[in-house]
Amino acid sequence: MNIYCIGRNYAKHAEELGNAIPEQPLLFSKPSHSLTRANGQSIVLPKGLGEIHYELEIVLKINKPVQKGDKVTDVVSEMALGLDLTLRDVQSELKKKGQPWLRAKGFKHSAIITNFWTFDQEECATTSFAFELNGERVQIGNSRDMIFPFQDIIDECAEWFGLDEGDLIFTGTPEGVGPINSKDVGKMFWGKEEKGHFLVD
Repeated sequence: MNIYCIGRNYAKHAEELGNAIPEQPLLFSKPSHSLTRANGQSIVLPKGLGEIHYELEIVLKINKPVQKGDKVTDVVSEMALGLDLTLRDVQSELKKKGQPWLRAKGFKHSAIITNFWTFDQEECATTSFAFELNGERVQIGNSRDMIFPFQDIIDECAEWFGLDEGDLIFTGTPEGVGPINSKDVGKMFWGKEEKGHFLVD
């Protein structure tokens, strides 16, 4: 299983961090050990390495090997919500040095996902997703606002890396990212339905 991620796929998120809006999908990956479920458990995150930021995203699950010309609905059967966690201070230092982001993006438990449900592309266009932190809704987004739609993302990942059954794609986060801390309670929503929650150890 591979975990691919799309950076800066919502213009307002790129702007809030002072980043340029990309002209093609910005791709990075996370190790499989970064993956954990939001099923009500406590999640241990790094301490003493600066701020950890949450980034809520739609996650697509690939259900078969992707061939050139395949449509999203041919190769995606399930979806979830996920948090792409980022050691923001570490990432800033890595950027200054021109080094890869892996230490900032790939640590254990940096990819928190809900359970999967049936993918419906039309529903994605009409349903908003949200992240609630300690009872306050801090992020809300809709796939309509993505710079690069699902099809472009899948085409790009398949061309550069290949996509196979079980691979996951984090499709980018809307604006509203911020720090997450010890004892915080996080909840992810699809429309009005809570899809997963967790406690930060």
